[in-house]
Amino acid sequence: MEKKKFRKIGILSSGGDAPGMSAVIKSVTCSAIARGVEVVGIIGGYAGLINEDIRPLSIMDVSGIIAQGGTYLKSARCNEFKYEEGMQKAIATCKKFDIDGIVAIGGDGTFRGATDLSIRGVPCIGIPGTIDNDITATDYTIGYDTAMNTIVRIGDQLRDTSESHARCCVMEVMGRDAGYIAIETGIALNAVGVALIETPFDKEALFEKIIKMRELGQRSFMVIVAEGLGTEFGEALTKEIEERTGVESRFVRPAHIVRGGTPTLRDRSLAGVMGDKAVDLLLNGVSDVVICSRKNQIVATDIKYALIVDRMFKNKLKDGDLDAFSAEELESMKALCEERRAYFNDMYDIMKTIGC
Repeated sequence: MEKKKFRKIGILSSGGDAPGMSAVIKSVTCSAIARGVEVVGIIGGYAGLINEDIRPLSIMDVSGIIAQGGTYLKSARCNEFKYEEGMQKAIATCKKFDIDGIVAIGGDGTFRGATDLSIRGVPCIGIPGTIDNDITATDYTIGYDTAMNTIVRIGDQLRDTSESHARCCVMEVMGRDAGYIAIETGIALNAVGVALIETPFDKEALFEKIIKMRELGQRSFMVIVAEGLGTEFGEALTKEIEERTGVESRFVRPAHIVRGGTPTLRDRSLAGVMGDKAVDLLLNGVSDVVICSRKNQIVATDIKYALIVDRMFKNKLKDGDLDAFSAEELESMKALCEERRAYFNDMYDIMKTIGC
């Protein structure tokens, strides 16, 4: 992108909310104003951009929002933005309000919108904000750590009552189609078993382990199930555990409780660093990228690369998806996917070894 003078940038959050999004908004606002650039908030994501719901942001507006859960700028789904007419309305809003560029916080749907605007002349940079951590190009997304800590608190409380009544608790955790939350919290909660999409699940081994541990005198058990396995999986497994092991079992689905709450130190810190990096890159002529955390480094990754490597890892590639990439880029994608698969395999092996 040709470097241009930025007078005003917009911030929006789109898709599912996540703790730490407000911290990003604070970081971007303060970073831009410190560089002499005005900031406006776009209320309700891309819908707000289409509907001209634009508000100026000052340092005082955002000074106290870093600890807020959810998103200060609100969020909404916007089917209209998926079509050219909707995109042109959004572009017209940018022109009307003199918005020279946009920082978009969210997941893959948000990034698709950002790249659509970028190729139509509105520079955009994406920041990954989702509790699911399901953006393959980054090691961590904003909101992921907070969500896991919330689940661990819930799990500890469930363990208390399970211990009192000698029960097994099966908890379904959010994560959409990814098992990051499930495997990490499974280990943290000392789960006797974890079921997720990324690795084969051996129910018979789980039943045998529960029976053996009960014979040794253990009273309570925790099993974690990823929501990506379907809404009926966890409930059916709960009934089967009780039938096969004789251990009274209960099913729990915390659901959207884990999307709220005060962001952790890690999410606040990541939000601050990513927000500042996004402003720095945008003002220096870089756009159509997503800010990623890779091996403890904050790096910019082409949005199209991020979207396609995500499809590759999730086995959702479509015809022609890989045509625009070089052989070197394709090898890089494959290596990243193998790294993610190795992570799940290694973590699952650890869980099977230490879980009880």
